[in-house]
Amino acid sequence: MSSYRPLHDGWTLSSRDLDGVPATVPGCVHTDLLAAGVIPDPYLDDNEHLLAWIGREEWTYRTTFTWSPDEHERTDLVCEGLDTVAAVTLNGVRVGSTANQHRSYRFPVRHLLREGVNELVVHFGSAYAYAEERRAALGERPGAYDEPYPFIRKTACNFGWDWGPNVVTAGIWRPIGLESWSRARLAEVRPLARADGTVEVHVRVERTTEEPLTLTAEVAGARTEQRLDGRTAALALRVPEPELWWPRGYGAQPLYDLSVRLGAEEWTGRIGFRDVELEPEAFRLAVNGVPVFVRGVNWIPDDCFPARVTRERLTGRLGQAVDAGVNLVRVWGGGTYESEDFYDLADELGLLVWQDFPFACAAYPEEEPFRSEVEAEAREHVARLARHPSLALWCGNNENLEGHADWGWQERLEHRSWGAGFYHDLLPSVVAELDPARPYWPGSPYSGAPGLPPNDPARGTIHIWDVWNREDYTRYAAYRPRFVAEFGFQGPPAYATLRRASSDEPLTPGSSHQKAIDGQDKLLRGLGEHLPRPETFDDWHYLTQLNQARAMAFGIERFRSLMPYCMGTIVWQLNDCWPVTSWSAVDGDGRRKPLWYALRRAYADRLLTVHDGQVSLVNDSAEPWTGELALVRHGLAGEPLAKEVVSVHVAPRAVTRVELPPAVAVPGDPAGELLVARLGEVRAVACYAEDSAAGFPAAAWEAGAERVEGGYRVTVTAVTVLRELALFPDRLDPDAEVDDQLVTLLPGESAVFHVTTARELDPAALTAFPVLRCVNESPRVSGGSGSGGGPR
Repeated sequence: MSSYRPLHDGWTLSSRDLDGVPATVPGCVHTDLLAAGVIPDPYLDDNEHLLAWIGREEWTYRTTFTWSPDEHERTDLVCEGLDTVAAVTLNGVRVGSTANQHRSYRFPVRHLLREGVNELVVHFGSAYAYAEERRAALGERPGAYDEPYPFIRKTACNFGWDWGPNVVTAGIWRPIGLESWSRARLAEVRPLARADGTVEVHVRVERTTEEPLTLTAEVAGARTEQRLDGRTAALALRVPEPELWWPRGYGAQPLYDLSVRLGAEEWTGRIGFRDVELEPEAFRLAVNGVPVFVRGVNWIPDDCFPARVTRERLTGRLGQAVDAGVNLVRVWGGGTYESEDFYDLADELGLLVWQDFPFACAAYPEEEPFRSEVEAEAREHVARLARHPSLALWCGNNENLEGHADWGWQERLEHRSWGAGFYHDLLPSVVAELDPARPYWPGSPYSGAPGLPPNDPARGTIHIWDVWNREDYTRYAAYRPRFVAEFGFQGPPAYATLRRASSDEPLTPGSSHQKAIDGQDKLLRGLGEHLPRPETFDDWHYLTQLNQARAMAFGIERFRSLMPYCMGTIVWQLNDCWPVTSWSAVDGDGRRKPLWYALRRAYADRLLTVHDGQVSLVNDSAEPWTGELALVRHGLAGEPLAKEVVSVHVAPRAVTRVELPPAVAVPGDPAGELLVARLGEVRAVACYAEDSAAGFPAAAWEAGAERVEGGYRVTVTAVTVLRELALFPDRLDPDAEVDDQLVTLLPGESAVFHVTTARELDPAALTAFPVLRCVNESPRVSGGSGSGGGPR
């Protein structure tokens, strides 16, 4: 039986100019300095730039602990995560050094331990200094940013991104402790479970004795035992007729407890029985033989300081993904391998995980020491994550294959290495050896072969970034892709998030962090002819958030209507790591932006979308969708001008397209009419003209708010048409949330919003500007507070 003792207490942090700052382990330099009051919050105002010196400093963590000899033969110092260039010293003796944030380390230290007080020191060199030294030795490599992140195995976006701050930190970011053991220990357990009930349990042991050992494995009543003479073993079990694990929307997520014993030592972990396959050219994922339309989101690190990301926080964030109809999360390659909690929660929630290896938007050197570091980290994490049924795909990198082919890298590289050996040789060989039943894809975008254009819509995966950067979002309709792994459109964070992060008074569009090149101009240009031009901050905030939501809904609906030719969309992005204007659906404080509500509609199991003279009925459910499709052309006063009813039957996991009958396809007055399509409980509203050209009347409504358990019920009844009605209760209480957004009502129709809050709010404020908004609200004087077009 081994014993483990965490070493998380009594740490201090020092540098050339600081000494004895109390430190939290796990943690990092920035959070320790912040807690001690040495620095301001890096996420507020322009503090990011004031604190750039931290990444160029050297830092020392120091603690003491008492130790008494025990009965064990070996004692190891186990470092689950050191960020990044570290020298570890125990009682004045250097026990090891590291240069890879993505790895764990184990150092034998029993011979150095003293009875009584011991001193442990971890000295972190500057990540910048290390990376720049390696760059000077190996030669420049092109990339998206003028930062040296390809030259150090560290979270790339720590050096800043077009949505994230430059906060190059250091620290003991995952647990550290002493493990004592005798005779043998389980060094690695790698279960591979299949849908037929077979489980291969690959075990690697470290041992001090050559005596035979006994290994046992047990799951769901199946048990096997094996004598172990060497240091590796493979145990085979079979569970008859197991319940299969499915992604959400396709079935349940049963998980089974697997235990592996080596003498008195036991490893336990949960597994699921399922198969996953990839049809490469179509890029069609199938689970247990059933093709899955991927309704995905890209995931970035949820905080620049990952020790702050708790299981509770992950539960909330992944829960937001599930509630938006998401069935896959792509762990993006500029981040890191996520915590065990992340993948456990994905298993439980039925979220498929696409896992990038951590390479992004740059050419990476393949020389030593990087090749050995990459192989070591890949072996560790492929083995660690193999048991998780949620893990559906390993991907070699983000955009590096496209960069080499299309971004002018080849001439700048002058035949230097750039990572191809990692993506086409090393990483696939590691996956084939350690996780052979799970598909591997060299990178995204990628068309399936090195000689093909990487971003070809006709095969493999594509990323669409001409929209947002240059083109109007209606350009999504020009694409006919097989699978869209990245596409996005920016919008600002929630008002309460922006208010917390900025000391500006009053707030302006410039109060929000904006890291994208020409980002503010692109936000305004992106409004195009779709929406009015904002004249005030409040209008800017509402209209650019609305435009983000519309842009992404437009793209998702178009691509879903192409099913089964197109079999997936992965929106850029679900989350943020700090308060910023970005492409996220959930902002850096965890608040849902209007985009989140639009995702929930666009990713619903059943969807109606009107485009190109037809209605597409998308049925991504296990049951047929049958009924009378009602198509009504209305005047803006609400009066029906024409109505057609079409009997429809949409098979499970299928799309049916219905041509609009002439009576509803062509308006008499495009600026004065709209179309409502309804099938059962699903409704879609489509305008014949852009909102900025439509003849919407000044909005009028009757509204009231009443206190109910847990918050307020707000009822709005339209007197005129109300376009994209939205409620923003965080303007009254930063913790308040609303259950719906962006509802279009015809005269006489009502919407009920449920506001969750623990505070007493002014009911009148809940139904007035700037809390209650719509596109066609009445003009206001100087953008000040007052009626938003007004309740009558």
